[in-house]
Amino acid sequence: MSLLPLTSPEVRRLLLALTEPPDCFGFHLRWSRWRRRHQAVAKRCHTLRRAQRYAAVPQPLVVPLRQPAEPETIPAVSMTDLTEAQWQGMAPLLPRPRQRQGRPAHDVRQMVQAMLWVEQTGCSWRNLPARFGAWQDVYALYHRWRQSGLWLRIRQTLQPVNLEAAAA
Repeated sequence: MSLLPLTSPEVRRLLLALTEPPDCFGFHLRWSRWRRRHQAVAKRCHTLRRAQRYAAVPQPLVVPLRQPAEPETIPAVSMTDLTEAQWQGMAPLLPRPRQRQGRPAHDVRQMVQAMLWVEQTGCSWRNLPARFGAWQDVYALYHRWRQSGLWLRIRQTLQPVNLEAAAA
């Protein structure tokens, strides 16, 4: 009965090195010591890095509503379904659709409603309901419009003229 299958790979390598000339055995012994030290240091570093990564990410129990980083000049629109009058008022602001080949264009009205839904609920883009389409497409358009200032103009057109009358 051989002991080799019951031992660790490191011990097996050293036992096989015993059959080699003394200078090779010395090399294998130094290599084995260096490898064990290196693995011990690497394991400590990986453990520390994982602990720091998980400590830096807080795990919220309750998802709070989104608080804007900078004060918005226009309050969020409290609706997700656009009326025909609101859509007609905002339509001149929207860029003209290009002739596309390949995938069909997205329904812009539905994407605007999705953007309003995210603003109203404060929900994550990834939690966007499937009825609005892929969240990545909605977010990409929102980000582009926000950077260009178009989203601010759209929100201004959707606001009622008299805010006090709308609150009543």
